[in-house]
Amino acid sequence: MTAARAAVEILKREGVSNAFGVPGAAINPFYAALKAAGGVHHTLARHVEGASHMAEGYTRARPGNIGVCIGTSGPAGTDMITGLYSAIADSIPILCITGQAPTAVLHKEDFQAVDIASIAAPVTKAATTVLEAAQVPGVFQQAFHLMRTGRPGPVLIDLPIDVQLTEIEFDPDLYEPLPVHKPAATRKQIERALEMLNASERPLLVVGGGIINADASELLVEFAELTGVPVVPTLMGWGIIPDDHELNAGMVGLQTSHRYGNANFLESDFVLGIGNRWANRHTGKLDVYTAGRTFVHVDIEPTQIGKIFAPDLGIASDAKAALELFVEIARELKAAGRLKDRSAWAASTQERRATLQRRTHFDNVPLKPQRVYEEMNRAFGPETRYVTTIGLSQIAGAQMLHVYRPRHWINCGQAGPLGWTIPAALGVATADPDGSVVALSGDYDFQFMLEELAVGAQHRIPYVHVLVNNSYLGLIRQAQRNFDIDFQVNLEFENLNSPELGVYGVDHVKVVEGLGCKAIRVTEPDALLPAFEEAKKLAAEHRVPVVVEAILERVTNIAMSGTDIASVNEFEDVATDASHAPTAIRPYVGA
Repeated sequence: MTAARAAVEILKREGVSNAFGVPGAAINPFYAALKAAGGVHHTLARHVEGASHMAEGYTRARPGNIGVCIGTSGPAGTDMITGLYSAIADSIPILCITGQAPTAVLHKEDFQAVDIASIAAPVTKAATTVLEAAQVPGVFQQAFHLMRTGRPGPVLIDLPIDVQLTEIEFDPDLYEPLPVHKPAATRKQIERALEMLNASERPLLVVGGGIINADASELLVEFAELTGVPVVPTLMGWGIIPDDHELNAGMVGLQTSHRYGNANFLESDFVLGIGNRWANRHTGKLDVYTAGRTFVHVDIEPTQIGKIFAPDLGIASDAKAALELFVEIARELKAAGRLKDRSAWAASTQERRATLQRRTHFDNVPLKPQRVYEEMNRAFGPETRYVTTIGLSQIAGAQMLHVYRPRHWINCGQAGPLGWTIPAALGVATADPDGSVVALSGDYDFQFMLEELAVGAQHRIPYVHVLVNNSYLGLIRQAQRNFDIDFQVNLEFENLNSPELGVYGVDHVKVVEGLGCKAIRVTEPDALLPAFEEAKKLAAEHRVPVVVEAILERVTNIAMSGTDIASVNEFEDVATDASHAPTAIRPYVGA
């Protein structure tokens, strides 16, 4: 068979059932093999970067998924670099397959011939241009091995057109995936970590995306319940422990944090971090974050330990392997009566949760964004998968929404590229076609890859997209306050074709409808909940994306700090009455 056909057969035997991409001359032999082989459903993107973000969303929706994105030579590969960067930054395995000019002319500046392997090398676990057709099976086998081994991440395979077309000897029935290697903690290491935890008075567990990657959330909750230790999920780990769990101590950080989360952390004296990377938006200034605390860090990547600060104990281990031992040894200690009673400490974290809250209930017109998230809490239940990338919308959403399950907050963490949300949501909805998928964007993120909504219309991929529109680059405007400027961040203009919008510029409703989807515009706070309910019905009926656009006040500063977790600036009034935060997990009880 051709090397291209062998590659497709390997995809199927590695568990791939969906791919996202855009064909082109240099990758057409691969597409011919894809069609002839069957078994892999292909979604045609409108932009190749969009295909890479769809692949990431697809991977992150289900344990074991690996999203595949495909493009032709030259600009297709360079377009997917942002997707590869996003994936490696957040430890997400995706496979990027590109076409390439014939091997004989790679050095002759042939049309759309670019050294994509060199370009992609810094943002992949491996990037290879395959020059010998007989190597194609081995390169694909190694790609899946690398994506799953150790810290997960993306791989790029570049296939010259002549390599794709060359016939090779390959028997798919003999193919077997390579064994996956993941480092595992030893019993001695976990015993030492538990000794350190047991010696503390106010311990916390900081749990990151590595636990979700390892499909170990249930083990983490069991360990927390055995020891009674409160849990701080990172932004990438949100959903590992339900928001309404009595041991959920809230999120910590400069931006996507809770008032009570930061307060709880500042009271702690011991932190066990599992599957997290001490991201700077979580820690802020390290002297404040680390002062007076002992740290144990468990991470699958040995070189991650000590990268940000030196822990008192570092353990290189897959999160699941470590947690299996944590649970086993904690059970033994509990049976022997050797675990401390943490009930008073845990109760104090929940007392802060009931007193340190932000206000969400506002009746202002134009809308205040806080009210949007309050009504989202009413409309969208625990089964909802939220998808979002960056901006004030993401920051405020993380402060005010509720997440109850792993893989139900799918957020681009480190890279934060604008435009990620729409294609990622399409990837998530492809992986979970009958689920409740809700995307969240500001107006600029929404406009970056707006054309991908047509993919949802064409392929009947339903989800609800909440668009908060203040016609501003809101996060950048807020950051510009430090420079006493408000420069080149205004998106407003008077739309000649939609004068009813005033200065809000782009008529998103018309654009969305022109792309074959449904849209609802909301200007009054009491109309938000009915709009969300209608959007769910429209998505189910028409099987297309449905956008709910909320017209916000032009300027709202969202709570955050530029320095450390002890000095978060609360720009808006905080809650001082239960009616100020009616959808809070713990009802407000006053200071």
